[in-house]
Amino acid sequence: MPYVNIQILQGATREQKEHIVRDVTASLVRELGKQPEHIHVVIQEIEEASWGFAGLLTDEWRRRQAGGSGPPD
Repeated sequence: MPYVNIQILQGATREQKEHIVRDVTASLVRELGKQPEHIHVVIQEIEEASWGFAGLLTDEWRRRQAGGSGPPD
């Protein structure tokens, strides 16, 4: 029973998530010979303020990128 956990930032549409689940399932069927009904794909959406990148929370990193500020001291 393959279990795939995909973590992404919030904002994906239902259609995008459907495509991800379909594509991941098809890949496991094709590459590993698994049965689709045995495959579980979980998509976890995480708030930007709960995800860190480059020493910053993602919302702050994006804010700095938009404003052109440098890295923190």
